[in-house]
Amino acid sequence: MADLRHRLAGVFWGIDRALGGQKPPTRLQQWVARHPIRLALCAAVPAILISAPTIRTDEMLGDLLIVLAAGLAAGSLFFLTAHWERLRQRRLRRLGVWDGR
Repeated sequence: MADLRHRLAGVFWGIDRALGGQKPPTRLQQWVARHPIRLALCAAVPAILISAPTIRTDEMLGDLLIVLAAGLAAGSLFFLTAHWERLRQRRLRRLGVWDGR
């Protein structure tokens, strides 16, 4: 299991390097890495509010669950992206590419 995790981490960081992951983060990327939960809420709440007017009263519970699931999916995606950015910035500090300012 540890070998698989090591291989997956190597693939992830290889893709990151290919996409320019050795560059210092921008101010927006720094904010995202510091506030992943805020970013997730900034994605989930509008997704829920945009979808909420489509709820009909005759099928309210089913529609509400779909809307909440869509908001949760959007928030989770943004949270994971912010978490990966945090890991990238931690790696840049460890490698000495970026000083963290």
